[in-house]
Amino acid sequence: MKILDFDSKVFLAPMAGITDKPFRNLVASYGGGNIVSEMVAINALSRKNAKTYRIADVRDELYPVVVQLVGSNLELFADSAKLAEELGAHSLDINMGCPVKKIIANQSGSYLMRDMTLASKIISAVVKSTSLPVSVKFRKGWDNQSINAVEFAKMCEDSGASYITLHGRTRSEFYSGCADWDIIAEVKSNVKIPVIGNGDVASPQKAKEMLEYTKADGVMIGRATLGQPWLVSQIHNYLETGEIGFEISVSLVKKALLTHIKGLVDYHGERLALGLSRKYVCWYCKNMRDARRFRETYVRIDNLADAYKEIDRYFDGIISEEE
Repeated sequence: MKILDFDSKVFLAPMAGITDKPFRNLVASYGGGNIVSEMVAINALSRKNAKTYRIADVRDELYPVVVQLVGSNLELFADSAKLAEELGAHSLDINMGCPVKKIIANQSGSYLMRDMTLASKIISAVVKSTSLPVSVKFRKGWDNQSINAVEFAKMCEDSGASYITLHGRTRSEFYSGCADWDIIAEVKSNVKIPVIGNGDVASPQKAKEMLEYTKADGVMIGRATLGQPWLVSQIHNYLETGEIGFEISVSLVKKALLTHIKGLVDYHGERLALGLSRKYVCWYCKNMRDARRFRETYVRIDNLADAYKEIDRYFDGIISEEE
């Protein structure tokens, strides 16, 4: 079953500072799945801030990209939606779920779950300003005393959203505890538009379990892709065929890491790429032998040539032991 005009039931979640162009390219290279950008601030995009404009510009990407917008100003939302469409967005997503304090302070993200009137006006303004499908990503509620996901979902539908994505946690929970799949199921049974479930899906089997349990139309994968850019493809393959498609080896992990770093260099330049690679290295070597020592060595390296040498030393040592 297709969700609107998407070819997959699996979505890469928007993650600030993570799902940049290099990461999107890498995830897409494995095939299958739908790609969502990191969130784009409408205040900066409307000013054509160079960094933000670059983030929103997906015209040269060889796969459809859902561009996520965050903010609270109606006029800027409408203008930014038009600009994102010009910059190649396949569709638009409105962030009404981010729990970060600086986003909340701007009356954006999950703050909007507390102001449903403003949220509705924003969705309507974006829908009217673009020919693209518009979705909304939100949470279970602000906290456990104000669970309003069902009411909020109905409002999104009435305001013109083409589909919605629900993270099964409240704003106050951030990413702690267990995601509530029951609320996803309840939302799904109360709206007619497609519902994408998000929260605690870290494997193909878990994705299938969520879809069967909630009856959601699709699944969104976030933190589990860190150090596992192939996971979206594996889940897509599993849901379509019952097979994961390929096994993960240390050689594949090394290749993915090197490809990721090269993409960071091409996009951000060597200096910034080296700094960014330090966090990614920690994710790629998770649960591997001597990972702590490798990480401690890597984060002290101050040039790319030595970084590549250390990656070779670490991963090739494990590969040779396995042969």
